[in-house]
This record gives sequence, structure tokens and C-alpha cells, in this order.
Amino acid sequence: MTAVHVPGLPVIEADRLISTSPATGAEAGRFPVANEADVRRTVDRARAAGEWWAGLGFTGRRERMLRWRALLAKRIEQLAEVVHVEGGKPIADAIVEIVTAIEHIDWAARNASRVLGPRRVRSRLILAEFSGHLEYQPHGVVGVIGPWNYPVFTPIGSAAYALAAGNAVVLKPSEYTPAAGQWLVDSFAEVVPEQPVFTAVHGLGDVGAALCRSGVDKLAFTGSTATARKVMAACAETLTPVLIEGGGKDAMIVDSDADLDAAAEACVWGGMTNAGQTCIGIERVYAVDSVFDAFVDKVVARAGQLTVGAEGSDIGPITMPRQLDVIRGHIDAAIASGGRAVLGGPSAVQPPYVHPTVLVDVAEESAAVREETFGPTLTINRVRDADEAVTRANALPYGLGGSVFGRRRAVSIARRLRSGMASINSTLTFAGMSTLPFGGVGDSGFGRIHGEDGLREFGRAKAITRRRARSLLPSMTFERTPTDVARLVKAIKVMYGR
Repeated sequence: MTAVHVPGLPVIEADRLISTSPATGAEAGRFPVANEADVRRTVDRARAAGEWWAGLGFTGRRERMLRWRALLAKRIEQLAEVVHVEGGKPIADAIVEIVTAIEHIDWAARNASRVLGPRRVRSRLILAEFSGHLEYQPHGVVGVIGPWNYPVFTPIGSAAYALAAGNAVVLKPSEYTPAAGQWLVDSFAEVVPEQPVFTAVHGLGDVGAALCRSGVDKLAFTGSTATARKVMAACAETLTPVLIEGGGKDAMIVDSDADLDAAAEACVWGGMTNAGQTCIGIERVYAVDSVFDAFVDKVVARAGQLTVGAEGSDIGPITMPRQLDVIRGHIDAAIASGGRAVLGGPSAVQPPYVHPTVLVDVAEESAAVREETFGPTLTINRVRDADEAVTRANALPYGLGGSVFGRRRAVSIARRLRSGMASINSTLTFAGMSTLPFGGVGDSGFGRIHGEDGLREFGRAKAITRRRARSLLPSMTFERTPTDVARLVKAIKVMYGR
């Protein structure tokens, strides 16, 4: 008989991490809990495996990663079921997540050689006798600490690019979704059985801390801003470089010439997909006065049609039980600040579910506006014009993504958003575009995954110069003569003194 536990709450029993469904409490899997020594041994094994992996070259790695991609594509329904059972995510949302991850594996594998491989770099006149060469060499072992809300897409965004760059990877999945993380590791081992190139360690926060201090050559973290600071502090002890994706409080701006039907549809998707548990999810909306009322009506109509439940619904359970208190607190704070619930409200929180909630006229200093909610809630506030909307959107320390709906000014508005990414007349789409970098600024972190920047993030630049002729203007030698120095001064004045 399947054991039943507190829904969604990870439990450790007899050195095993037990993952449970947030909807039913049914057990989703048991995984050995690593201690500090286990983590170090895993990293040591990965280092030896990484040397073998790097030695395969871009061609050998590409062939194996494309086999992994094919395996995930063939078993997409199986992995989606794991994500659904363990995290509560609706099957359709899980499939979309996995499809996007597969796309990133494919792009990283196919483009690593072009982006990271050795190439000539043009030299300048002063050093014309030398040729320049640049390549990106793997760091060695990359540690990845993944989140629970997108347990496939987000770790893959770091792991696939790190693997394509020639690194071994040690993944510490969230304690709320260890089964999904282990599934990824096991599937990779099927196509790369020779060495433990991609491995996992399981446990609570102390295991993540151990990974930071384990001797990894770089660490990629996704999670809350508060935890990101702890990760950085731990990595700083050994000057281990880090890539951070912290929290977000992304804003959507609806200008006066926006297509309101399209804006409302995208707003509801961007704010409530995955039960609002999305780092780049829309949590704040600023609609220009002339379209505010009509836009709110359209959002309420669409959000009110969403179904909530465990199976076959648009919105599943909240994965982390304690997040329910945060969501309830933000709804209460919004109303206490003078805001109104035009859909849902305090009664929308029905553990383990939260029904769609739309709040308007919420004070900007309210926690519902300033802090990450991570639930299917939206605050929609009226603004005089797009300039005021940009000012409000940029007022928070977060800067992950954002969205703009409009025509004439949409591009200029998007450029003014203090964020790493923005979508125009859509929401969240930059996450699925494998050719674009993904990451934030401010409290949302730094560094980039995805795209060419994402590949370079997991390689260290190696610059090489090579002499190809005698120096006409010798300078970097004790054998230079006063005449050489005079000619050098004259050349610099001619070249740069105008």
C-alpha cells in the first residue's frame, strides 16, 4: 500500500528523502540523503568523468546529447506524469515545460562548437606581428541547484549548456521535486553509460550548502533571493563563481493602443499558469487609464473560467504548503491597503489550492505589489500613461522579466524596463527561445543561461597570441632601442592623436 504523508511536504526517514504529492500526499519516490562526504565524493567522481567528457570534443558530446534529447522526446508523457504527481502541475503544463527543455538541449548541443570552439581573432596594427586566438574551455564540474516550480526546464537550462560546453554536472534538485531531477540524471546515464558525467545529490538545504563548498568549479542556482545570498556567501569562501537566478515580481504594461483581448489572454496565462508559481510570471499589471476598466473586465472573464483541481484542471495545487500562507497574507494585505478583489479574494485560498484572484487599486507599498507572491493572483493598477507605468514597474529591486502590450510605443517601453528580458504582445515567450539569453538584474540575480551567452557562461575564455613575423615596432622587449621608442611614439600620434 502506498504511504500517505502530509501533502507536498518532503520528509526524511531512515536517511531517505520521501517526496509526496501536494494534492494527495501519496508518495512519489524515495531517494538517499547525501551528507557532506557523499557530496564531495560525487564531485570527485564527476571531475574524473568530466575529463573524459571534455575529451570527447564537441562532436562526441553533440552526438550523445542529441541521443538524450531523443530519449526525452520519446518518453515525454512518462516524464510529464512524474512532474504532475510530484509537483501537482497539470499534465498539459508539464508537457509544455518538457518541450521547452528539449528545445534547449537540441540548441545547446548543435551550437556549442560554433560559439565556444577555437577561432582566430583579428589583431591590431601595434601588434600586427601576432595572431590572436580565442577558445572557451570547460570549467570542470558545474554544480546546479534547481527549483521545484520548473523541475525539468530550469535545471536543464543550466545543465544542458554546461554539458555542451564540456563540463560534468552535479545536480541538487529541490527537496520538493527530487523524482524529476533523478529522472533526468537516470535518462542521461542511459545514453552516456560510460562515466558519471551527470549525477544528482539529494537532501535539504544543508546538501545544497555542501555542494557550494564541495570544490565545484562553478555553481548555478535558481531560487529565492534570500537563499541566493546564502549561496553566494558559501561560494565566496572558495571564490567559486556563481550564476544566480533569484526571485521576480514581473510587471506587465498595457498601453492605450493595446489589443485588449490579446493582452487579457496573455495576462491570465502569464500570471496563472503553473498556479502562478513562475519566477517570470506576471504578478503586477499597470494599465493606462483609458483602457483600464475594459482590460480588467476581460481579465476577470478569462480568469473566472479557469478550473482548479488535481486532475484535468487548468490550475493544480500549490506545491509548497507554506506558500499558501504567503499567498493568503498578500491577498489580505492588498485589501487592507484599500484594494478590491474583483475575482477571488481571501476565500480563494482553499488548501492545497488557490483559485484565481484579481486585485485592483492596490497600494504600491503593499506586500502584494512589492513581494513575490507565487500564486495565481494578479494586482492590476491604473496609471496615467506608459511613462508612469514604467516608473512603477522599475520601482522594485527585482528585474527578471516583463511584458508590454501596445503598438506605437511598445518597443521603446520594453527597452526602458529594468529587466533582463521582456516580451512584447506576449508573456513568458523569451524563456522558450533558445537563441536568447535568460537572466535578471538587481535582486533577480546575474549571469545568463540559454543562447550564446548561456554557453559562454559555462566556459572560461582562453586567449592565446602567436608570433607570426618580426616586430616592426618592438616595444615589449629590453632589446628595443631609443629609435624604436621614437618610432612607436610617432606611430601612436599618427594613429590616435587626431
